[in-house]
Amino acid sequence: MFDAIVLAGGAARRLGGADKPGLIVGGRTLLDRVLDAVAGAATIVVAGPRRDTARPVSWVREDPPGAGPVAGIAAGVGLVRADVTLVLAADLPGIGPAVPALLGAVSGSPAAGVACLVEASGQVNYLAAAWRTTALRAALELTAGTHGAPVRALVAASEMIEVPDPQGWGYDCDTWDELAGARERAER
Repeated sequence: MFDAIVLAGGAARRLGGADKPGLIVGGRTLLDRVLDAVAGAATIVVAGPRRDTARPVSWVREDPPGAGPVAGIAAGVGLVRADVTLVLAADLPGIGPAVPALLGAVSGSPAAGVACLVEASGQVNYLAAAWRTTALRAALELTAGTHGAPVRALVAASEMIEVPDPQGWGYDCDTWDELAGARERAER
């Protein structure tokens, strides 16, 4: 049993302000692809402006709107109840296969507070993570203000397990070139 918080409130500056969660990859919006990946969640919370989705979700907004991912997580954490909460960005079109790996990693290690995907380059994807919900709440309490706070500050307050991502499940779509790459992957 797990819950999920999906962050869909960014400004998409590198995409010229486009509605990034609404962009299409493989015939579905980026947001719907992530929502499909967490379909097994007891509760799905989306932090961002309301939009049409293929499945029912609970909506919250970060305060103030545009305050960043930590503010989005803080807005959503009050609605989750499961022992484990997935925290995912809405621009991860291939995240589905990573969900069981993330959940298994955090559930299989009693000392861990969070499991994050780590790219082959060593880059940690803090927005492709499974948290023990108690550790997430504790990390939020330790963060001095959520407006503009980096997600790595939350992770720094908890024991992290690295989950290797050799398949590129955490590939995100921050630029038009990355979106084109995601579309090419979806066609294959």
